[in-house]
Amino acid sequence: MKELSVAEFGRRLAHLLVSLFILLCVTFVIGRVLPTDPVGAIVGELADPAAYAAMRTRLGLDLPIYQQFFLYLNGLAHGDFGTAVLTGNPVSSDLAQAFPATFELATLAVIISTFVGVPLGLVAALFRDSLIDKIARVVALVGHSIPVFWFGIVGLVIFYAGLNWVGGPGRVDVFYEGLVTPQTGLLLIDSLLQGETEIFWNALGHIILPAIILAYAAMAYITRMTRSFTLEQLSQDYVIAARAKGVSPTGTILRHVLPNIAVQLITILAISYGGLLEGAVVTEIVFSWPGIGQYMTNALMIGDMNAIVAATIIVGFIFMFLNFLADVAYAVLDPRMREATR
Repeated sequence: MKELSVAEFGRRLAHLLVSLFILLCVTFVIGRVLPTDPVGAIVGELADPAAYAAMRTRLGLDLPIYQQFFLYLNGLAHGDFGTAVLTGNPVSSDLAQAFPATFELATLAVIISTFVGVPLGLVAALFRDSLIDKIARVVALVGHSIPVFWFGIVGLVIFYAGLNWVGGPGRVDVFYEGLVTPQTGLLLIDSLLQGETEIFWNALGHIILPAIILAYAAMAYITRMTRSFTLEQLSQDYVIAARAKGVSPTGTILRHVLPNIAVQLITILAISYGGLLEGAVVTEIVFSWPGIGQYMTNALMIGDMNAIVAATIIVGFIFMFLNFLADVAYAVLDPRMREATR
């Protein structure tokens, strides 16, 4: 483990903060230029002019645009995203309930994609142009080419409606809903903590299919990049020297190649994880998964800009923060990056 200077860490943190500020500016502008009426969405289309004007003043929409922006930033700083039109609850409260479902689904998906994609990419590179390499490339191509919603619909038809191997839409069956007290918000963990093994297995049956389908596209990307990184390393002198000393192909991969591509893989996995959090939108719609994706979709249907902007900020921040962590890890683990930035 190498040391990262305070100045270098500060520079990378400053880049994160600037990116976050740009995201806030963009979401603010989008919330103002879209042809939606936040006041009308709250008071209704048939509200009298006095009630409409009062709500407009309450929301600060009668103020100059720069004052609206400062009010917007002040609200975000205090965790106030406004009130959701659909539920009538604070948006922050709705997101606190929806985010754990998305986090649980995306985390399981990235675990699956990593444990399948990395070994598959390594083996494909080790046996280049062999049958397994061709299979890996076809799998990656299909994962990039076919839409996630198509996989979701086909998966439900085959494995749920046809074979009954997995649970249907939702996180659990209807008669299990509300029986587990949220502690972490992650249903699999909460059910185990409370000794509800029956609910755990039911929840696992519901999450496994959307997690695998969501993981497939990420696995295709991870496999392709791992194969590319490995092929590049296999042509290096240190690998040729190791093979000349009698090191087995497997030993060469595990002891020499994998440590050298670990830094690149960290970046790829971080990007994939952020992409899974974003890409969960379509999957959640197909599987009626009560996460941020479905929450955003419902908000879009009624023009609830508070909910749309808040969910966009949360997902965008997570994506940028994951990239920040990968960037820091890259600089810590790879001395060449640190020297290049001096």
